[in-house]
Amino acid sequence: MSELLPSDRVERLSGFGMNRFSDGYVFRPATVAQVREALEVAKASGRRITLRGAGRSYGDAAIGDESLVLDFTRMNRVLAWDPVSGILEVQPGATIETLWRTVLEDGYWPPVVSGTMFPTVAGALAMNIHGKNNFREGVFGEHVTELEVLFPQGETRILTPNDELFHSVVGSFGSLGITLRAKLQMKRVPSGDLRVLPVSAPDLDAHFRAFERYREDADYMVSWVDAFPKGARLGRGLFHAAWYTQVDSGAHATLKLEHQDLPDSILGFFPKNQVWKILRRFNSRLGMSFINGAKFRASKLLGDGRPHYQSLVEFSFLLDYVPGWQKAYRHGFAQFQGFVPEKTAPDAFRRILESAQAADWVPNLAVMKRHRADPFLLSHGLDGYSLALDFRLVLGREREFEILMHRLAEHVATAGGRFYPAKDSSLSREEYVRGVGQEALDKLRALRGTFDPSGLLTSGLIDRIA
Repeated sequence: MSELLPSDRVERLSGFGMNRFSDGYVFRPATVAQVREALEVAKASGRRITLRGAGRSYGDAAIGDESLVLDFTRMNRVLAWDPVSGILEVQPGATIETLWRTVLEDGYWPPVVSGTMFPTVAGALAMNIHGKNNFREGVFGEHVTELEVLFPQGETRILTPNDELFHSVVGSFGSLGITLRAKLQMKRVPSGDLRVLPVSAPDLDAHFRAFERYREDADYMVSWVDAFPKGARLGRGLFHAAWYTQVDSGAHATLKLEHQDLPDSILGFFPKNQVWKILRRFNSRLGMSFINGAKFRASKLLGDGRPHYQSLVEFSFLLDYVPGWQKAYRHGFAQFQGFVPEKTAPDAFRRILESAQAADWVPNLAVMKRHRADPFLLSHGLDGYSLALDFRLVLGREREFEILMHRLAEHVATAGGRFYPAKDSSLSREEYVRGVGQEALDKLRALRGTFDPSGLLTSGLIDRIA
């Protein structure tokens, strides 16, 4: 067995939140043949397999204790691009950055992107990511035209949206099969810029009013929420709506990659890759309360109701402004994201914010989005809203934090809501089932019995909630 799994393949891995760690035997295949070889090694050595892309899921979705970890970052090539049809074909390790850099100068943009450009396509499919335009464009899987999947027993299938299995594999967090190739439909855009309208929200209800006001015509909507104030100011923040726009002149110039690239310094001289060190100094309750308050006051004075233009990259990938920002958290961080129906969302979000404040664990960052339902088996989508909260972890208070996470999950479940595994670190199987439904989880288990009867595919997340 030592010949099959040499000790020099052992690496300690974590999710992006650095809140869960495990040791695994890491294989980085560059070809489909090497993927198949890794499957045989796992079977011969009695190990299970964990699928991993860029490791951008926040919790334990891409780690597995003593498993054989298949890291797909070397299988990252663009296989074909047709600027007439807008169909892009890529390997599983191609990133969202690869997508937009390939298609933008031809006047296209990925129809759904996450808040960071670094996740892989296979990871985006496993979690069925959403973006700031979910209310309009849905989830990532709705823009896939063809998927090649290798199942653990060695069978390869080509799946399309006309296949029922397609809607089960996509969004199954790597529990059914291995993505080998994907064809994606890119979106035609008139320029590389968006017209962005900021609207100051004095309280939580103001966010909901803004979302409903602009949902019929906006292309993107998102709200930043200051989670620190209480009482009448609970949930204050800044809402943004954005529209694709035809620039009167120079539209072609806005599609150039150099127009989109984020600067690597602040004010032209301070390197961004050092900013996390400054943020770490403010990463306390007092420091983050000050930063959130200052941001709200500045946005109210300088940004409220004044439209401006932003590049697609600048607007879409806020999380990439500060490289390595996760290192500002000394002991890691965790995110909680609940999706709640439109009618129950205001009360549920109020309860969530108040519970976090009462526990003296106010999130550093809170973000609201508008959503719609989609046709996938394990969908987190619904006609309503999501609230995502970033929490700084504190040594010695792990049990308190766990209690808070389950309390927030109860608020979401009671409101008829759902959860998003890509952001999760603590959901129990019972909590996840209350959101997605027992019937969906039973169907997933039946499919796993058919396509992976030996239970070869695993991860911390799969073992925890599936």
